[in-house]
Formats: sequence, C-alpha cells, structure tokens
Amino acid sequence: MTTIRPASPAEYPTIELIARATWPSAYGEILTPEQISYMLNMMYSPRAIADQVAAGQEFYLLETANMRTHSKQVVGYVSHQVDYLPGTTKIHKLYALPGVQGQGFGRRMVEHVKEFAAAAGQQKLRLDVNYKNRAIGFYEKLGFERKERCNTDIGNGYLMEDWVMEMPL
Repeated sequence: MTTIRPASPAEYPTIELIARATWPSAYGEILTPEQISYMLNMMYSPRAIADQVAAGQEFYLLETANMRTHSKQVVGYVSHQVDYLPGTTKIHKLYALPGVQGQGFGRRMVEHVKEFAAAAGQQKLRLDVNYKNRAIGFYEKLGFERKERCNTDIGNGYLMEDWVMEMPL
C-alpha cells in the first residue's frame, strides 16, 4: 500500500537523504560528481527546501507500508507549484529511490500532481528534465511532450541543460 502525503519541515532531511541516494544513479553518467554535489547542496539542504516552500513549492512524500511488519518507509518525493505560469502547474522535483524504480511509483506521483492541478483549475503540467536524462522516455509515456530546450546558469560555472516538457490536463 502506498500513500502520498505532504512533507512536514521535520521531514526535509528525509527528502535530502533520498536525493543524495538517487542523484548518483540518475545523473552519474550525465553530470560530473562535482556538479552533482554542488546541486545537491544548493537545492536539498533543509534550509533550501524551506526556501522553496516559501516561494510556492509544495513537497509530498511517497510512503509505502509493509503489512506484515506494520512499518512504513518513505521511498520518493515530488514537489510542484500551482500557477508557476498562469494556468500551469510545474513539477519541480520527482524522485523515487533506485531500489523501487520501475514499480509505478513515479507514475503515481505524477497522477497525484495531475489531480491536484486539475482541482486547482490548471490547464497543463510542466517540468524540466536534463536533455540526456533517461527519464525523458518515462515522461513521454505519461503524455508529456518536449517543447523547447532551456539552459539555466546555476552558478559556479554550471548549467542545467534541460528539455521543457508539458502535458495538457
């Protein structure tokens, strides 16, 4: 059984731990170890997450329950922002631990954001994904389309080189 629920400030370190466990496999063949470290430090400290929440992002945790042991484990997270652009909800972050990828959790988190955005009267979803990231195919299977390339200077000589992808609701 899985649950998607809002993350509390006390759980921001859990988001950071999942990011640090996920990013090397997600980006290890795309980015240098130095850029991965820089970006993790820039985006995933509890303070950085709190700043993102203050700027309008909402973070949700994907939690699985083991019925035999009656235990729960957070295995992923998603953050989104309603009206990032008028009528558009942006998925800023979506990650599941490497050991649970391929089990439908990513799809479940996207569906959660779709439902949330539709209830808020949004017309489309948007996300940015590294142009070499294998997740592009995952997003395309869910109905996202590549719209344009976007390079963003994130400091320290690094760029985020992304596809902007969108999906109508």
